[in-house]
Amino acid sequence: MTPLPLNHPLAVWFRRFADFVVSPAGAGAAALLAVAVFGCAYTVDQTEQVVLTQFGRPIGRAINAGAESGAGLHFKLPFVQTANRFEKRILEWDGPAGEMTTRDKLYVVVDTFARWRIADPLKYFQSLRDERSALSRLDDILGSETRNVVARHDLIELVRSDKNRVPEKDALVAEGGAVGVLPPIRFGRPELEREILAAAKEKVGIWGIELLDVRVKRINYKPGVIDKIYDRMTSERMQIAERFRSEGAGEAAKIDGRRDKDLKRIRSDAYRRVQEIRGAADARASEIYASAYTASPRAADFYAFTKTLETYEAALGADATVVLTTESDLFRLLKEAGAPAAAAAPPKFIPPPALAPPALAPPALAPPALAPPALAPPDPPPIPAPANVPPIPAPSILPPTAPR
Repeated sequence: MTPLPLNHPLAVWFRRFADFVVSPAGAGAAALLAVAVFGCAYTVDQTEQVVLTQFGRPIGRAINAGAESGAGLHFKLPFVQTANRFEKRILEWDGPAGEMTTRDKLYVVVDTFARWRIADPLKYFQSLRDERSALSRLDDILGSETRNVVARHDLIELVRSDKNRVPEKDALVAEGGAVGVLPPIRFGRPELEREILAAAKEKVGIWGIELLDVRVKRINYKPGVIDKIYDRMTSERMQIAERFRSEGAGEAAKIDGRRDKDLKRIRSDAYRRVQEIRGAADARASEIYASAYTASPRAADFYAFTKTLETYEAALGADATVVLTTESDLFRLLKEAGAPAAAAAPPKFIPPPALAPPALAPPALAPPALAPPALAPPDPPPIPAPANVPPIPAPSILPPTAPR
């Protein structure tokens, strides 16, 4: 590529333009051009709306407002017209929590939030000018309407959100009477939120604001009432615990009663069984004794003799002093021991003491299921003493002597 000659028209024009730019006149012209470009042209984003004002008064229609799209490059008069930009997206309002009174005279703290947008930028600019003023007006309007709606309804309407809600009952308190019973409601929290929205929407519409939604974020009691609520909850739980304790004590009493009843029945059956066995054993022993001692007259006499000696041994000790008449049956053997053997009369039979039948033994009692242990056969009666044994002298009983 060959360079242009110095006298070429294009090269001459370029040199003249460079000289003009570096000259004072060129610098002024460049400044005027920059002011014209940046002061007249402006862009509008898709997320904002623009209201043009001339000397502070709005002119024309809002740009990029509503459904029509006006985003892009626009022009205005410099130093005379101003572009006022407003948000087109949905805005947030989160007001302060306020103390309110319900219809059933309960003091609660309600915290609400809302969503809104600028529906008419021109009206919004004429009445509020900026977003800070709009939030201040929303605080007043929404706070007032929330207070009015809460005052017309009970607390349960503000807390509950479903009319057909069924409470979930704990298995431990399934039979707890009023525990877990929900009172019926007519409206519910969503209906109250719609009432607040409908009442506030009409009032904020004069400012070019469209209120989209209002919701209750938090409901709480006043700090002085919370302690009382906790005390009441504690009292209800204590009542449930006391009911469980009383039911447990009742079941324990029933168990103790059944145990005592079973224990008495077992003891009664055991005592009856013991008495039956004892009665059967006594009857069997009496039968054996009777058959043994009535087998012959000599056996009966020997039995009477041994029983009398046992009586002597039990009644007369080493230091015993007994004063009896000689006609007493107790000393019958002693009297007969001093008489001649030939003239001695046969010993009088003293029957053994009758064994009283057991109290619980029936007259004809069947033998027990288990056979009693085999009794050893009675010892054979001893051989009586021979007749030529010298008699035992009878003790002499002297009358008491008078003192000298």
